[in-house]
Amino acid sequence: MTQENLTACGAAPENQAPVTVDQFLCFALYSASLAMTKLYQSRLKPLGLTYPQYLVLLALWEKDDVTVSEVGARVQLDSGTLSQLLKRLEQSGLISRRRDVGNDERKVLISLTGQGQELKVRAAGVPADMISVMDTPIEELSDLTVRVAALRQKLIKAIP
Repeated sequence: MTQENLTACGAAPENQAPVTVDQFLCFALYSASLAMTKLYQSRLKPLGLTYPQYLVLLALWEKDDVTVSEVGARVQLDSGTLSQLLKRLEQSGLISRRRDVGNDERKVLISLTGQGQELKVRAAGVPADMISVMDTPIEELSDLTVRVAALRQKLIKAIP
């Protein structure tokens, strides 16, 4: 690993002073995620959604009538967090939950309601609005998305 790579990951060589927090990749990703979430919150609040709820709805708008575990895997949320989130979405009338009586009653299926499907139309402008306020070319954002997703997969593989 080169010295430049060590510094990018927050590891200083033995003969140098510790690096600053701004030089840690983990901090850059963490703080960017916080900023992104805050920016989304301002756009989602008028829709009555939190950012995690929006992620779940995005997954359901992509593929509806799926199991809780499929949704959790898709949006990278643990079952405890997801369970409470789904309960609130159901109370809001955006989704319905039901046992999979046809195949495996232990599985719970999540489906969009009519109101949940209608919200997709109201939320349709959010991605374009986010892109416009980031003031970054779409090609750069697309490349960054691919690179961060690849890094995420490597990190997941490295988890013991």
